[in-house]
Amino acid sequence: MKIKFLFILLIIPAIDCYSQSLPNYHERSFLKADSLSLFELKNSIVASEGVIDPSEYIIGPGDAFFLSISGVEEVVLNPVVNLEGFLYIPKIGVIKVDGETLAKTKAKVIDAINRYYKDVDVVVTLSNFKLIKVSLLGDVVKSNRYIISAGYRLVDLLVNSHGLNPSANYRNIRIKSLDGTERNFDLLTFLRTGNKKYNPLLKEGDIVIVDKADKIVTISGLVKYPAIYEYVEGETVIGLIDLAGGFLSKSKTDTIEIISFDAEGKNQLSKYYTLSDLKENNIKLRNQDYVVVREKPEFFDDKLVEIKGYVNYPGYYKIVDKKTTLSQIINEAGGFRENASLIEASLTRTVGSEIYDPEFERLKLIPRADMTDDEYDYLKAKSRQRKGKVIINFEDLFINKNKEEDIILQRGDVIVIPEKKNYVTLLGQVLNPGDIEFKPGLKVEDYIRLAGGFGWRALDDEVRVIKARSGEWVYADEVEELSPGDIIWIPEDPPGPKFWDVFTTSLQIAGQVASIIAATVAIIVASRN
Repeated sequence: MKIKFLFILLIIPAIDCYSQSLPNYHERSFLKADSLSLFELKNSIVASEGVIDPSEYIIGPGDAFFLSISGVEEVVLNPVVNLEGFLYIPKIGVIKVDGETLAKTKAKVIDAINRYYKDVDVVVTLSNFKLIKVSLLGDVVKSNRYIISAGYRLVDLLVNSHGLNPSANYRNIRIKSLDGTERNFDLLTFLRTGNKKYNPLLKEGDIVIVDKADKIVTISGLVKYPAIYEYVEGETVIGLIDLAGGFLSKSKTDTIEIISFDAEGKNQLSKYYTLSDLKENNIKLRNQDYVVVREKPEFFDDKLVEIKGYVNYPGYYKIVDKKTTLSQIINEAGGFRENASLIEASLTRTVGSEIYDPEFERLKLIPRADMTDDEYDYLKAKSRQRKGKVIINFEDLFINKNKEEDIILQRGDVIVIPEKKNYVTLLGQVLNPGDIEFKPGLKVEDYIRLAGGFGWRALDDEVRVIKARSGEWVYADEVEELSPGDIIWIPEDPPGPKFWDVFTTSLQIAGQVASIIAATVAIIVASRN
């Protein structure tokens, strides 16, 4: 008996278990991975700055100098630091400069020249950088070793690399040097402040290590740059607020909330501090802390409404909260002008009018054929709805003096008084579409007759009226009375097929019929033979 073994090879895709929230401030796009490396574009390597700091730049083999010694005659030299770190100057000798700053090197050279030459002017400048080797490792797209100009800073290396991964830690970048020292740099602080302290010059043999953003803190609310940030050991709450751009003018600084996890990392606890508490007690952040800066209630909230259109003095007007009425503001605006249309006047409430309607959003994505009639009717009605419109009868308020229509205004309200339209508009399939002077008592059919009657493709039983006051679409036979500004719409009967389409289709059918007849005749003849 033979036993067959079935081997099944399971290929399990790699799963990224790094599901923690990542820092999300906008500077992270500065070093995104899809940027094209300058090292791949050109061979010339230059420093990012036209001027370097002599007290910061460290001299080494390969640095080139320009020397000018002016006396009876000028002597110009271009010495280069040799591999042993010496600078050779004819008649002067060699000067040990390796590891010195540019400022100290220049002082050494000038001092040596002045001991040999008397009463001369000496100019010493760095004419070209040496090349150095540095490495970039860690949470980067591609770890690599680079040969770069000694004038390169940390940002230059990162920008000209293949990019950093989305989880890279910008605020805890380590640089290990050949002398065994290790320094941490907060790149985000440099990008926010421009302080070169956080963007050091790179040296020969430096290893730049970009860690993964494993620990985070979050700041939200009334600061300039609310976001998730990398946690930095020893950083204070005030330091994070400063990094986030500081407070906005409406910030409530007497109750700043710090939400922290307990020692077990399971429960969150809240503590409240004033701004002075945070400064005096030097409150430090912990991993996963959440800082909340809230807004002062009703602080700098303008109490203004706007009036547009046909009033004597349109513009913005201050209101008293919960007191100022519509009629008071109209009177303050000088009342209505002669051609003001109270029929089409409207009031729109802009504050709090945005209400998300999931059903409407869903229906907008569905083809008409897949909707029920009720869904389609809802979609049409919702599409015609005027957001924030407050139902007010301006005629009833200002002509009939009905105080029930005199509503109390809210900040942000917009009152529109359009020009009076003493006409009815006809659109669609009439012989002469356009505006016809409004005359009380005329019916829909009267205006169609005045416009020359129906066009030859008019759907005369589908005529609708769009009411000026409400924007509602009404069938013509349901309209009891027309008003100035109303629109009469006569829809068009869908056109029939074009002549050429009918002609070519007929030829195709005739050809098919002829083929069938020919085949039938052939069968009959064959059977007789």
